[in-house]
Amino acid sequence: MTAIAAASGSQDAHRWSWELRSLNGKSLDLRLRLPEGITGLEAALRARLAAALSRGNVTLTLKLHSDRAEGGFALDPAGLDAALAALARVEGRAGTQGLALAPTRAADILGLRGVLDTGGDPADAEALRAALLADFEGLLESFQGMRATEGATLAQLIAGQLDRIAELTEAAAQAAIDRAPRMDQSFRAALARVTDNAEAVDEARVAQELALLAVKADVTEEIDRLRAHVAAARDLLAAGSPVGRKLDFLAQEFNREANTLCAKAQYAPLTGIGLDLKTVIDQMREQVQNVE
Repeated sequence: MTAIAAASGSQDAHRWSWELRSLNGKSLDLRLRLPEGITGLEAALRARLAAALSRGNVTLTLKLHSDRAEGGFALDPAGLDAALAALARVEGRAGTQGLALAPTRAADILGLRGVLDTGGDPADAEALRAALLADFEGLLESFQGMRATEGATLAQLIAGQLDRIAELTEAAAQAAIDRAPRMDQSFRAALARVTDNAEAVDEARVAQELALLAVKADVTEEIDRLRAHVAAARDLLAAGSPVGRKLDFLAQEFNREANTLCAKAQYAPLTGIGLDLKTVIDQMREQVQNVE
């Protein structure tokens, strides 16, 4: 989800520059920094970004310069006359009510709407808005291209991590098979210790309890789920659509199975494989945060 793109353009007396950047985020957070006075621009840009993106902290900055504005403000004679007439009516009405108003300053008059002509012709504003939106498409395309390039790199990295998880899962399955004789011997020795040091012990009951312990130590389900998670994650990578949230969930499931595997291991080689699994899964979880 990390990317940055910049662009610039111009139209008549207007010049502008764009910057669009994104950082990792669990949801889509849009922050737009736009100049005021261009009606409808922000809503249109938000809609286009929301349609193109699904995750990330996205910041769009637009800096707009007008050669006309840089040359100074111009008085609108009609607007000035209307403002002065309105002030005269206010002062006259106040006089009839016996109210004394403070003297009106020129700066106060200039601040009234319509007195200064800043080039805000509706037709010009609409043309500028259309030009900005058209120029934004190129910026967004460049931005998406950078994200796609990064996404392809991430996909290869995560695919390699999934391959390693699959290898370790099969190693865990073999270690569980190698562990079986040792577990059987351990349980038989435990049963012998109990029966040799207790009178009237119910051997069948003890054997039943030991069998339950053996079931609890079985890691077949964890290995099967790890295999299923690997297959599901590979399918998501091949989907080509935003899958970041789903991969994030799967990474949590991977970690849960690895933790359970370690807890049930009771066999040094299997414990070592479980710890290696946790290391690779943690690395994958960090990368998944970058995926849309």
